[in-house]
Amino acid sequence: MFCFIFYFWGDKIKYKIPSLTVDIFIFNENNEFILIKRKNDPFKDYWALPGGFVDYGETTEHAAVREAKEETSIDVELIKLFNVYSDPNRDPRRHTVSVFYLAHGNFDDAKADDDAGDIGVFSFDDLKGLDLAFDHRMILEEVKDYFEKD
Repeated sequence: MFCFIFYFWGDKIKYKIPSLTVDIFIFNENNEFILIKRKNDPFKDYWALPGGFVDYGETTEHAAVREAKEETSIDVELIKLFNVYSDPNRDPRRHTVSVFYLAHGNFDDAKADDDAGDIGVFSFDDLKGLDLAFDHRMILEEVKDYFEKD
């Protein structure tokens, strides 16, 4: 668990703060999208949106581009900041806040790397039978609703 320690009049006071993460919805002109199969716990062997932790001194935009490249080998163009997800129970390891982006990228470059054990291209119709990590089913349903309204 990460925490900052502040000193106030000589007394130690601990403050727990959430960890900042990014998730990226990489899609093409047919609204197909990339998911990675997690290589590590939690949710080992579950499908997930590419993403990860923001490094200290890094912007969320840079972290999203970096994580997309690390996990999928795809250079992405961020299209939209879609939402921020902050449910304290979204990650069993600790409280995380995820900044979620929509992005375009060349699927021909797709290759699982870093902590991704596999990579796949999916449509919204494929979601029903997939084991999805974290709160990614809810997030993908929100993206689906967004595309259907647009």
